[in-house]
Amino acid sequence: MLFALITIATFITMEGVTWCTHKYIMHGFGWFLHEDHHQPGYPHVFEKNDAFFVVFATPSILLFYFGIRPELNILFFIGLGILCYGLAYFLVHDVLIHQRFSWFKRTNNWYLKGLRKAHKIHHKHLGKPDGECFGMLFVPFKYFKEYKK
Repeated sequence: MLFALITIATFITMEGVTWCTHKYIMHGFGWFLHEDHHQPGYPHVFEKNDAFFVVFATPSILLFYFGIRPELNILFFIGLGILCYGLAYFLVHDVLIHQRFSWFKRTNNWYLKGLRKAHKIHHKHLGKPDGECFGMLFVPFKYFKEYKK
């Protein structure tokens, strides 16, 4: 039970980590990697922005490694929470919002529509400054109002 709570708490914490990383690193000194992601109609399958997947995967991999040595310990479950958040991020950001894959194109779910709208608001700013809506799974309620029935 404790390990499940640690995994869930890590997953929830990752939204804050992602928000801060997005606002202060991706829209800060890491803009050179994130900039192509804000250009409409970027023609490549991969973006420089995809390097951030490696950045986020590295701590998870290390936590898995040290979380099984010398025996299964708390670090493994923190790594699992990061991995679960990474999978959710991939499904929401790359599949649902940016539709880099042809899955979930016709969703009618109010929550998913609200997430998509918030991210579109984020992308209306093509430059580094003046960003808004840096979160991924928890965004302001105003983006859900028109879809909630």
